[in-house]
Amino acid sequence: MIKLIARRLLGALPNLIGVIVVTFLLTRALPGDPAAYFAGGAATQEAVAQVRAQLGLDKPLVEQFFRYVADLAHGELGTSLTTGQPVLQELITRLPASIEMVLLALTLACAIALPLGVLAATRPGSWIDQLCRLVTTAGVSLPTFFTGLVLAYVFYFLLGWAPSPLGRLDPMFSPPPQISGFYLIDAALAGDASLWWASFKQLILPTLTMAIFVLAPIARMTRASMLSVLGSDFIRTARASGLTPTTVLVTYALRNALLPVVTTLGMVFGFMLGSSVVIEKVFGWPGVGSYAIDALTASDYAPIQGFVLAMGVLFVLLNLVVDLLYTLIDPRVTLEGS
Repeated sequence: MIKLIARRLLGALPNLIGVIVVTFLLTRALPGDPAAYFAGGAATQEAVAQVRAQLGLDKPLVEQFFRYVADLAHGELGTSLTTGQPVLQELITRLPASIEMVLLALTLACAIALPLGVLAATRPGSWIDQLCRLVTTAGVSLPTFFTGLVLAYVFYFLLGWAPSPLGRLDPMFSPPPQISGFYLIDAALAGDASLWWASFKQLILPTLTMAIFVLAPIARMTRASMLSVLGSDFIRTARASGLTPTTVLVTYALRNALLPVVTTLGMVFGFMLGSSVVIEKVFGWPGVGSYAIDALTASDYAPIQGFVLAMGVLFVLLNLVVDLLYTLIDPRVTLEGS
């Protein structure tokens, strides 16, 4: 198993190299001049040229690329010009914020979408099936920024149930001692119940916003996969053998229907990480998405390259986790054939 995992990771190296090359070239092709941006609007051409030389942007493109690769080999992602902090340190600080929100949203979406899809498949044409279609249609039709603004307006501004949608923690609280970077885990490890509850309340609205959007593809795939499996010969054989409906549904049908659902979950999780920037901007969430957008606005190359590279590594690890889940759900699936 370890050899197979190592082989898959080595096989992903060409993809990561491609990500590095393409990201480097695309950032240089972006409109705007970071030297002019940081020199200021009133700067002269000489001042802009001086800033460009200090940033190393006056060097040939090939030389800039090899310098960037050499820094990567030493574990350096560069320094952000907008914040003045090392990009690697910024990513380590901000990535847990994004992953915490995405994991909670995916958990909530699965808790709703999987049972809804199973019930809709076992009762086609019923009210629960119509409800499933309504939920999935609404989920994919409503933009996340619109859903987030509506939830913030209703639950914060009108009802006052939710805390101020500005960041991971209310200003009256101090962040927990950083261990994992996840506020819920760190607050629990610190034994501070009030801090944990304050962190959880801040997560409710952004998590709900993202969950509403992503539960649609999960519920639709679960319903379609269950319908396909329930019409199979082995399900009819299991029913004819006198097995209970629960055994047939859970042990035979659901387990065989989970493979395409797991594939969908992997795709949805990756999409959530990449598209969380909209929700982060709406709720003032200090994640990697908003960090990358701020850097993109300022033509700050290093954070953009670091963000894309981090997403590429996460996608490689995510695909590996999905492959491992295949083997747990169906032992007939092997990593050699995947």
